[in-house]
Amino acid sequence: MESLKVADHMNRRAVKLLIDMPVAEAVEALLVGKQSGAPVVDDRNKVVGFLSEQDCLSQMITSSYYREQVCRVKDVMQTKVLSVKGYDSVLELAQTMLKEKPKIYPVVDDNACLLGSINRSEVLNAIDMQLRDGYKKRP
Repeated sequence: MESLKVADHMNRRAVKLLIDMPVAEAVEALLVGKQSGAPVVDDRNKVVGFLSEQDCLSQMITSSYYREQVCRVKDVMQTKVLSVKGYDSVLELAQTMLKEKPKIYPVVDDNACLLGSINRSEVLNAIDMQLRDGYKKRP
């Protein structure tokens, strides 16, 4: 199971948000992409934050009340981002997911540039595939 790598199971077309985009536009991207959150990148594709649906709720209520959309992603995003590398073990990520809150982890290279994302379902699927392959190889 240690040979399972994040890069083999990540979503390479993950929703990514831009630091200066309006929150309403970010919400639309999350809804269209059917994601509960997404990494926020700067103009060099470096991960600088993470925005979840929960982060957006209060701001969307305020925007709805005042009928204005002036808030930007950078104003409400989380700046402490837990990310993984493509060469990290899926099993180790699964163990981290047992202790940490995020359901989605940005996958970054060694320069913190976004490569994709991986979520709990993708981790479960990777482990399940490995287990099924192991059972098939048994005599």
